[in-house]
This record gives sequence, C-alpha cells and structure tokens, in this order.
Amino acid sequence: IWEIEVQSARQPVPGLIVHAGRVRRGHPKVGDAAWAVVDYERRMDIARNHTATHLLHSELRYILGEHVQQAGSMVGPDRLRFDFTHPAMLTEDELNLVTQSVNDAILVNYPVAVSHEEYRQAVSEGVIALFGEKYGDEVRVLRVGWPGEPFSQELCGGTHVHETGEIGLFHILSEESVGAGVRRIEAMTGRVAVELVERQIGILKRTAAYLGGTPDEVDRKALGFLDELQSARKEIARLQEQA
Repeated sequence: IWEIEVQSARQPVPGLIVHAGRVRRGHPKVGDAAWAVVDYERRMDIARNHTATHLLHSELRYILGEHVQQAGSMVGPDRLRFDFTHPAMLTEDELNLVTQSVNDAILVNYPVAVSHEEYRQAVSEGVIALFGEKYGDEVRVLRVGWPGEPFSQELCGGTHVHETGEIGLFHILSEESVGAGVRRIEAMTGRVAVELVERQIGILKRTAAYLGGTPDEVDRKALGFLDELQSARKEIARLQEQA
C-alpha cells in the first residue's frame, strides 16, 4: 500500500492534466492502480472563495463601472485575492456597498451552473473572458443566477459551489493599490470568515467591558477617554511649567 499527497495540478498542453506531489508512504510503480480521494473540507473552502470571486467581480463592475476588468486573482482555502483595473482607491461607502451586494447575492441562493460552449457564441452572449488569455474553440462557462437572467457569467475552469448560499459569509479584509490603475481586494468566505467575525466580536465585547459600556458605545467611550487624556496632559504640562 502506498500513498501520495497531490500538491499541485498543471496543464502542460491542452487536454492533459498532470498531478504533482510527494510520496508519503510506500513505493508506487508504473502500472499500479490508484484510488484518488479529495480533501472535501479544503475543496469546499476553495470552491466558496472561487465562486465569491465571480460575485465580487460582477458587483465591482456594477458599482464602479464596466471599465473594471480582472487583472489577476488567487483562490485558496483560507482567503481570496482579486486584482482589478480602477483608477482610484475605493471609499468606505463603496467597500461597504460591495460587501453588502455580494452577501445579498449569497443569501438569494442563486444556482451555479457549468456548461461547455463554443467560444465565439459564448462571448457574443456576454460571457466575460480574461483579456490576454488563450482559449480553445470549446470553453467552460460558469453562470451564476436564474436561467435566462445571469447574475454573473464568465469563462472559468475551476471548482465552484452548486448554489451561492453554500458560500455562507463574505468579508473584505483589505483594499489597496498594487500598481498604476490596479487595485487589490483580499477577502474571506465561509467558516474562516465566520471564525474571524466571531473573534472580532469577542474583542469588541471585552473592550466594551473594559471601558464600562456596551459594544455600541465603544467608539464614543474611546473618544471620551481620549479627550480626558488630552486634558490631563495639558494640565500636567501647565503644572510642570508652574513648578
């Protein structure tokens, strides 16, 4: 008995998928039969982040304008990273609107459908293709939304959830510039996002207790203490000057 941990998958030529990994146990030989097992929880974490990337792309184009184009992305089990073209930093209101819109799409529980179509026909129907990417005559199309009313439709070869409700929660971690006219958003979804939010709520509750208030009063309590501290420092400086 032998065991191999697959660490990456590559496509050196169209139609040929090569898995690369390391032998964890035993001595595999050419011709041996193999049983492939997927790490289900890790795969689902990646699928949630990947489908959320498509929702994010769609909402950025809707909120900021159709000049927004994908300029790169990274999808992992713990987070997603999405680079896009936009000339200015997003405001707090814009980030809040993007977050709310993506979570609204998750709660609608849109179906996520995959189909294989002719490239020219798909593009003519409004399916988004990555600029500079090379595609064959037949492409894999990912559509999110009701039949005939797509919320998002893009060419994509990755793994996805079956319904947007499986994503659970979408939470933006940061937004920054990565080059001239290119912005980057990092975000979390699913159980990782829930763990982060629960942890932050716990910190907020403890801070409120330290300040002698409720979580809704933390900002006002903190500003009050800062005002008192500033007044105390001024008084100390005045007394030191007198002394």
